[in-house]
Amino acid sequence: MTTPIHERPADLLSELVRFETVNPPGGERACIEYVDGLLTEAGIATETLAADPERPNLLARLPGGDAPTLLLQGHVDVVPTEGQEWDEPPFSGTRKDGFVWGRGTLDMKGGVAMMVAAMLRAAEEGVEPAGDVLLAVLSDEETGGDVGARYLVETHPERFADVEYAIGEFGGFPLRIDGTEFYPIQVAEKRVCWLEATVTGRGGHASRPQRDGAMHALGELLTRLTEQRLPVRITPPAREFVEAIAAEAEPERAEQLRGLLNPERTDEILDELGPVAERLDPMLHNTVSPTVVDGGGKVNVHPAEIDLRLDARLLPGVTPEEFLEEVREVVGDVEGVEFEVTRFDGGEGKRVDMGLFDLLCDSLTENHPEAVPVPFLLTGATDGRFFEQLDVQPYGYTPLKLPPTFEFEALVHAANERVPAEAIAFGTDTLSTVIREYGSA
Repeated sequence: MTTPIHERPADLLSELVRFETVNPPGGERACIEYVDGLLTEAGIATETLAADPERPNLLARLPGGDAPTLLLQGHVDVVPTEGQEWDEPPFSGTRKDGFVWGRGTLDMKGGVAMMVAAMLRAAEEGVEPAGDVLLAVLSDEETGGDVGARYLVETHPERFADVEYAIGEFGGFPLRIDGTEFYPIQVAEKRVCWLEATVTGRGGHASRPQRDGAMHALGELLTRLTEQRLPVRITPPAREFVEAIAAEAEPERAEQLRGLLNPERTDEILDELGPVAERLDPMLHNTVSPTVVDGGGKVNVHPAEIDLRLDARLLPGVTPEEFLEEVREVVGDVEGVEFEVTRFDGGEGKRVDMGLFDLLCDSLTENHPEAVPVPFLLTGATDGRFFEQLDVQPYGYTPLKLPPTFEFEALVHAANERVPAEAIAFGTDTLSTVIREYGSA
C-alpha cells in the first residue's frame, strides 16, 4: 500500500517543484489544480478565484469550532533561474543526499508543501480545531501580488471576514547568533515603497565637459543615498527582537546589544557589531536602494534628464511623506532632483497582536525542545502585508530545522536552492501541532 502523500511531504514538495511557475509570466494554474485535486480527494471543500484564468488562487477550508478562522497562506510562483549554474536541474525536484533540490524549495513551495500536508493530515485524522483553518495557495507573490493576495483582499474581502490570524512566510528557521540557535517568528514586516527620481540638467554636446549637469547630480545623489543611513527608528517588534537575543547573551555582549535601542548610540554600535549588523541595521532604519537607471540616448550627448528607480522599505507606521522627508534630508542640496512615490503597499502600522505567538512558540518547542523562539521584524515583504489590510495579524512561520552548515538565506533565489527532506517533515509536524492545538486555550 502506498504511503499517503501527507506522510511524504518531501515527495509532495518534489511534485510542486516540477511545475515551472516562473514569475513572470507565472502560469501557476497547473500547480494550483494539482493541489486542488489533493485537497478535494481528501474531502476538503475548495474554491478557485482568479483575475487571470492562468493564474488562479485556491482557497480550502477545514471546518472547526466557533473561534475565529486561522489562515495559512503561501505562494507557488517562483523567481527565474536564468544565468545561474545548477548542479541539478532547477525544476526536477531531485532527491539527493537527503535534500530536495529545485527552485522554490525554500521560497516558498517548501512552505506550501508543509501547509498542504498538514491540512491533509488533519482531515485524515479528523482533527477539529476550535476555529476553521483556511488555506490560501496563491499566485504572483514574486512580482507584487497584484493577481494573487492583493486581488483576493481587494476583490473578495468577505472570504476572510472571520480571520483573525494568518501564517505565511518567513520565520521559524534557525538564526545562530553568538552560539545560540534562535528561531525568529515574524510578527511584523516592512512596507514596500517604490520611488522614481527625475534628475535634470542642461544637456549639450559631450565634447564640452559638464561638471554641473544631470550626470553630476546623479552621482551626488547616488553617493549620498548609499553612503548615509536614514534616521534611527526603534519600533516595538525590533525592540522585542533585540531584547530577546540580549537575554541569551553574555553580560558584556548583552549591554552592547541593548545599546542599539538608544537612538544616540545605534549607528555607532552597528559599526562595531560585525556580520550580525547586516541583519539588525535595516530593522532600525527605513532603507532606500537605487536599482535602475535610465538616461541618455547617444554617446556624444549629455542627457538633459535621467530617470532613477529606487526600492525603499519602510518600517511599520511610517508614511511615504515622512519617509520622503528623511530622504530629502540625506540628499541635501543636490539640484535638479524630484522624487515621486510610484507604489506603496502600506497600512496604518497598527499595534502587533501577539495573541497567536505563544501557540507558535509552543508548537515549535514541542517538536524541537532546544529551539529559542523570538519575535522578529522582517525587513523584506510578504503577502502578509495585504491580509493585514483586512485587520488580520500576519505571522511569518514556515518552520524548518536545519543543520548548522546550511545557509538558508544564501540559497533563497540562488542557484542550487534546496532544503533537507527532514526539515520539510519537521515543518509539517510543527504546523500539524498548530492546527491541532489552535484555540485549545
